[in-house]
Amino acid sequence: MPPSRRRNMKAVKGKDTAPELTVRRLLYALGYRHRLHVRGLPGRPDIVLAGRRAVIEIRGCFWHRHPDPNCRNAVLPATRREWWAQKLDANVARDARNQKVLEAMGWKVLVIWECETRDVAMLTLQLTQFLGPSKAAQEENESRSAQAPLGHTLLHD
Repeated sequence: MPPSRRRNMKAVKGKDTAPELTVRRLLYALGYRHRLHVRGLPGRPDIVLAGRRAVIEIRGCFWHRHPDPNCRNAVLPATRREWWAQKLDANVARDARNQKVLEAMGWKVLVIWECETRDVAMLTLQLTQFLGPSKAAQEENESRSAQAPLGHTLLHD
């Protein structure tokens, strides 16, 4: 492996990637609290919301072979194609096994692809549809309904 490739590969992070940080910050801003990389769960999911029995996996389009044909990041390198295909296919197979086990254990699984984290509005919609309203949003709705006017009031001169 050439030194330049080795340097590039060494720089790839497994945790705290930019897409993962984007999702974590958004979840926190929306009022969802979560844990990270829980060891007791298959594959150590990126984000775990235990009270909702939900996990969120943020997958890199290249490393996990995003199946979307429009994703520009999910392209095999030009060199050593057979080796890369085998390596990346093993990642996809491991992801599928872990997801299947999590679902069999009663966990809901949401997969967010790296390229999907660029559209924050769509990501927000995806997260809230998957997780339902946050406790903060529920409390806000309850306080609004408690403060609602009781109908008409009498005016005195």
